[in-house]
Amino acid sequence: MGAPPDEPLEEIDEALSASGAEEATRVDITVAPPDEGQRLDRVLARHLPELSRTRLQALIAAGHLRREGLAVFSASARANAGDRFTLTLPPPEPAAPAAQDIPLVIVHEDDDLIVIDKPAGMVVHPAPGNPDGTLVNALLHHCGSSLSGVGGVRRPGIVHRLDKDTSGLLVVAKNDATHRGLAAQFADHGRSGPLERAYVAFAWGVPEAPRGTIDAPIDRHPISRDRMAVRAGGRFAITHWERQASFADAGGRPVACRIECRLETGRTHQIRVHMAHAGHPLLGDETYATGHRTKAARLAPGAREALAALGRQALHAARLGFEHPATGAFLSFDSDLPEDLRRLEAALHG
Repeated sequence: MGAPPDEPLEEIDEALSASGAEEATRVDITVAPPDEGQRLDRVLARHLPELSRTRLQALIAAGHLRREGLAVFSASARANAGDRFTLTLPPPEPAAPAAQDIPLVIVHEDDDLIVIDKPAGMVVHPAPGNPDGTLVNALLHHCGSSLSGVGGVRRPGIVHRLDKDTSGLLVVAKNDATHRGLAAQFADHGRSGPLERAYVAFAWGVPEAPRGTIDAPIDRHPISRDRMAVRAGGRFAITHWERQASFADAGGRPVACRIECRLETGRTHQIRVHMAHAGHPLLGDETYATGHRTKAARLAPGAREALAALGRQALHAARLGFEHPATGAFLSFDSDLPEDLRRLEAALHG
């Protein structure tokens, strides 16, 4: 489509940014006349007594101090009265997640990678509000020390992410070489490489066309930081969809559908945002389908009960295919709908 490849791990980085977990702190300091001629680390230590001079020297050496917008790298440089400095304090390094004995559904495992069928309700990696009980905690217990350090402390081995309440297939790297190889495939999103991802979703309404493509840029919602939105000037995003089944209400009118979605990009909440933008938000999506809650009244009693019991967006990562970075073989995996979505589909069929 002419757009540059997406950055690896963009979904994870965007989610962390939204949580504020990795935001830096900026401190502005103006040198007073009594500090004229003093070393910069001494001047900063006077303004920031909570930081040691050793810590301040390390921050300066790493380029976190700027004078009038220009980086200053020498802690021993002399201060001039009236100089204005900005010190950027990076967020604290995340603590290493603890290994936890949490059951995993393992679809495939070898010396280089592991493919998991993630249940709905499981968070992929620790974040504010979910410090443990995540897929990463479970993987550290299952894989042991071999996983630590691969791809970062907070998300070892993770190259892509599923929302907490999205179920389905996810691949994790066990070593750095595999991590780099998988990350490159996910950055390309199958435009020129072998990566294949397909999702099954249940959505409100029934599109007239049997298939289509949604090409609409996505960016952070201007007001709600935990939401994404289609916005002009946002990041390039394309979703291909195909209608697989239609469901009618008691009066025979179309009320919902089952669709398959394939991603050409990997933005945060992409399928949920795009389908809502197209007028067909996902059943059970409390973030993007709030305007369609009254439609539940049109469902048959059994379908209403199944939807109420679902408690999440009706989205499942059903297929995952990629080239094994070590062997070059193409691996493809399919995941059946979990029980809650099977019950919902059966009830919609009536």
